[in-house]
Amino acid sequence: MSFELRREGETTVIVPKGDIVATSVPELRPAMRDLVRSGGRSLVVDLVATSMVDSTGLGLLLSAYNSLRQVDGRFAVINASAELLELFRTMRIHQHFQVTGR
Repeated sequence: MSFELRREGETTVIVPKGDIVATSVPELRPAMRDLVRSGGRSLVVDLVATSMVDSTGLGLLLSAYNSLRQVDGRFAVINASAELLELFRTMRIHQHFQVTGR
């Protein structure tokens, strides 16, 4: 899986180019972990090019949120499809971090 990483002020935006599933998490996890380890305190995951997130992908997002929370950081998910918004609401993940739709 490829992904785009860009800085917007003090926020890092990561844009996965595909689904966040078990096969793609091994590529995304180190990039997200390195952002936090290097002092990043604001991370946004832009799901504009993502149509599916499986349980492994949800675990990755929650792990990133928890890591940033421990350092008083900020985590959000933006541009989620209607289906992904419904998933986040059903799993009550939106109660932990900001999730917005397209």
